[in-house]
Amino acid sequence: MKLQNFSFDEALAKAQKEYEELIARRNRPADFTNGVYRRYEYPVLTPAHTPLFWRYDMDPAANPFFMERLGINAVLNSGALYMDGKYYLVARVEGNDRKSFFAVAESESPVDGFRFRDYPVRLPDTCPEETNVYDMRLTRHEDGWIYGVFCSESHDDTSNDLSAATAQAGIVRTKDLENWERLPNLISKSPQQRNVVLHPEFVDGKYAFYTRPQDDFISTGSGGGVCIGLVEDITDPVICTEEKVISPRRYHTITEVKNGAGAVPIKTERGWIHIAHGVRNTAAGLRYVLYVFATALDDPSKLIAEPSGLFLAPHGAERVGDVSNVVFTNGAVVNEDNEVYIYYASSDTRLHVASTTVERLIDYTFGTPSDPLRSADCVKQRCDLIAKNLKYMKR
Repeated sequence: MKLQNFSFDEALAKAQKEYEELIARRNRPADFTNGVYRRYEYPVLTPAHTPLFWRYDMDPAANPFFMERLGINAVLNSGALYMDGKYYLVARVEGNDRKSFFAVAESESPVDGFRFRDYPVRLPDTCPEETNVYDMRLTRHEDGWIYGVFCSESHDDTSNDLSAATAQAGIVRTKDLENWERLPNLISKSPQQRNVVLHPEFVDGKYAFYTRPQDDFISTGSGGGVCIGLVEDITDPVICTEEKVISPRRYHTITEVKNGAGAVPIKTERGWIHIAHGVRNTAAGLRYVLYVFATALDDPSKLIAEPSGLFLAPHGAERVGDVSNVVFTNGAVVNEDNEVYIYYASSDTRLHVASTTVERLIDYTFGTPSDPLRSADCVKQRCDLIAKNLKYMKR
């Protein structure tokens, strides 16, 4: 295409029109339903939702063909908050350069209309060795702060392998999602920590973190499982207790390879409900799904409910993307009507939402039987349900 046949202004106007149409597009519940939650027809955030001025040089002299200069590859795993009648997402945005950063998108609707603030989050750069950051969980803590806990990734300099990495839990806090104070990284006995979540209330007067100790960046080794550990001082975050396993890995289940905390747990009258992720290996690679468990209100380290199997898995087009066959969540909110919105990414590419209610989530969590862990026992469990249903249907 020759420059004399190309109009920068026309290309810009077309791109702006398409962008505004995307932001204004209303989302609709999808046909899929299982009685537990509703999926929605469109993702809530994609690379196309990022502002044009993040990606294009708007100076026609410097960019005469209106080319993307700093492209966006994916918008995914997002922390979430509901405050003052608005929904806030702090999404992981991955550039074409494979570096991730955080950015705040907000809307008065939980399912559409999300628009990014003009600038991404500019974290205080206190870790010179840190190469990448991602997957922030947002916790409104009873101490009055909003905390963001995220993965702080650095190269493992003890290895000659360029893909060898070390993951730690970075911590920031804010009052307005605009100004961020960086605290020291969480310190535990584990050499690797990812998928760390801060509990929203004090436990025995201490800050409680859900952790996942593991031996390696990818492989859990002798570690794994969703654990809980306590910290005396959030400004000197050293886990001072043994990390107790709450939700363990188990052979031939959805958590066989690894599992980790997801969204900040939801407080209900029956207990804390956790929406976590579980990983198993397949011939096509690792498969990530979401699952649910509950812990006691007076003791978040005590497991009190463990519904069998997966809660949400990749469905349809969600199975295709940068890392296929994956769903992942690190954000869910509850509004004043007890509606629950779970923000989940599919295949490390885009961000979706599923909606339910606190009542339905409680019913699912405490009304669904646990996994008996053996095929013969699972058949018996299902046959008992069939027999009950057939008897009921003949009444």
